[in-house]
Amino acid sequence: MRRRDPDAEQFRRSRIELSRMGGLQTGFGLWPGVRVATLALAAAVAFGAAQARAQSVEELQQLSIGELSNLDVSSVSKAAQPLSEAPASIFVITHDDIARSGATTVPEMLRLAPNLFVAQTSASDYVVTARGFSGNSQAQSFSDKLLVLIDGRTVYTPLFSGVYWDMQGVLPEDIDRIEVISGPGATLWGANAVNGVINIITRKSYETQGGFAEVGGGNLQRYAAARYGGRISPSLTWRAYVQEVYGTDTLTSTGAPASDHWSRPQGGFRLDWTPRASDTVTLQGDAYYGTEVATTSIGGGNLTARWNHNWAGGSNLQVQAFFDRVVRGTDNAGGSGFWQNIYDLDAQNSFRLGERNLIVWGGGVRFTQYKIAGAGSLQFSPPARTLDLENGFVQDTITLAKPLKLTLGLKLEDDPYAGLSVLPSARLAWTPSQSLMFWAAVSRAIRSPTPFDADVREFAGPTLFLKGNPAFETEKLTAYEVGVRAQPFSRFSFSASGFFNVYNDLRNIEFTPGSFVPLFWGNGMEGYTYGFEGWGQFQATNWWRLMAGLNLLSEHLKFEPGASTLLGIPQNVNDPSRQATLRSSMNLGPKVTLDADLRYVGVLPDPHVPSYVELNGRIGWAVTPKLELAVSGFNLLHDHHQEFPGPAGQVPRSVFAEVRARF
Repeated sequence: MRRRDPDAEQFRRSRIELSRMGGLQTGFGLWPGVRVATLALAAAVAFGAAQARAQSVEELQQLSIGELSNLDVSSVSKAAQPLSEAPASIFVITHDDIARSGATTVPEMLRLAPNLFVAQTSASDYVVTARGFSGNSQAQSFSDKLLVLIDGRTVYTPLFSGVYWDMQGVLPEDIDRIEVISGPGATLWGANAVNGVINIITRKSYETQGGFAEVGGGNLQRYAAARYGGRISPSLTWRAYVQEVYGTDTLTSTGAPASDHWSRPQGGFRLDWTPRASDTVTLQGDAYYGTEVATTSIGGGNLTARWNHNWAGGSNLQVQAFFDRVVRGTDNAGGSGFWQNIYDLDAQNSFRLGERNLIVWGGGVRFTQYKIAGAGSLQFSPPARTLDLENGFVQDTITLAKPLKLTLGLKLEDDPYAGLSVLPSARLAWTPSQSLMFWAAVSRAIRSPTPFDADVREFAGPTLFLKGNPAFETEKLTAYEVGVRAQPFSRFSFSASGFFNVYNDLRNIEFTPGSFVPLFWGNGMEGYTYGFEGWGQFQATNWWRLMAGLNLLSEHLKFEPGASTLLGIPQNVNDPSRQATLRSSMNLGPKVTLDADLRYVGVLPDPHVPSYVELNGRIGWAVTPKLELAVSGFNLLHDHHQEFPGPAGQVPRSVFAEVRARF
């Protein structure tokens, strides 16, 4: 049995008041007008629906395997290309997948991607990673190497490089697709795109005309949503929506309620304007306010404006700006927390240079203002900053021969803590036929320092126990990937990829020589990981489709010479070495659908969490073209199970019934 150092044990047990990042929760004013605005928007939707002409229901898409292979994706190259030609490990969750899953929250939708690890830790909190590094909350290490975007707006927080999943609400009915890339995307997307990129893309407002309403409930969740879309002029369309999610308690390890219930009402809108054939303008925004365990408040809002211009020769220009405000905190006396404002502007241009070169280039600037109110043992010094981030990139896709393309890219990013970083990549794609592609890539990516790395101060009584490191360096990745994507016959397609990732300067805990404390963050860990990701789809009959996926991961980290080994290797990695999924989708006649998702997740080694097998299922009945009834079951094989370390977060079996209507 390993002997634990008493100071290390104190560090393990030290209470973090940062919610999922080491305890940032805030008692600042939390958008008191959001609930009023939400109710007003609901009334507007209801009034508009009453005045509108009923519209026929949009039937669920039933794309063939070939059509799925040719879905356009944009996350790999920042330019639209068929999925079958994208040289990366990318899985697309379609609108139909989401509708048939019964999922109402973004993390539950992401369980449909076989190249992600998704673990529920409480009623509202999740850990989502690609290719490892899910972290270890007992060591104050959190998932921080995944870039998440919603319609081009980054939603990870620059305060600790992670994602507050309970604050990311999207109406499922309005999602067009979710593109999930496992592997680095830093050359195009920037410093946080280390192990993966998730890009949630919603439908245009002219694709969501008329009314939609959904109401559902079960033993763990209640959900309600309404959306209405209309047309102001032939070239200007709009939609507006409201939704509310309410989740009841999960369980502790003893089976008692964990007291982690939560709710999040939210509303938003989107306008799409086409003043001429070559131009499109989009304006969209959301606002939300929620509570967790009746003591923690979450709130925020965002606004995004985007202009696209297309030239006759195929060139394209996009300019986008967004503002995002996040507020999070406790309502207790002396509550702690933070507010954060992000202002972002970026532009990109794509054009052809001759017959062989497709060039995409651009750049952007981002300003982040924040203020943290520490409480108790956790403080930040300074408590407020304005961070500026500038970047520029260029990528050239070169047609070397008709079946062979080489993509070279370079991004320069100037970070407020680490300075200038150079992020290159090279991708080679060989397409000997329309149904077969081989690809290989080598890329460099980084995770930039954050206030949690540089400015945190944690006290044990009057003693400074942990401090940030202003000299903290970027965590670095060099990734080598190979893959194949094929459709050997009309009813079957598959994708398989292997990777070898080399990491340097990973975060670890160092101690002050001679006095041990204060501890501080260092860059004393390195190592490599390798693995395999594969999935395939098989159209067994015209009414039955199967999807299977397999994910293998091996992690080998060590401490650099002279580094402290305090807390050991598990402070950064605690990931399953094996995952497998099997999904069945059936159309039982013209009105009934039956879907089932079976998933296996391997053991988490340290802290130990047993492997598990679980099953989700849904049966839907289209009573009329405008009315659907459905019943979903989640985690049906066990009364409850654990997905991530912690005293709470036992995920119970649940049932959810819903009604969807169009008008």
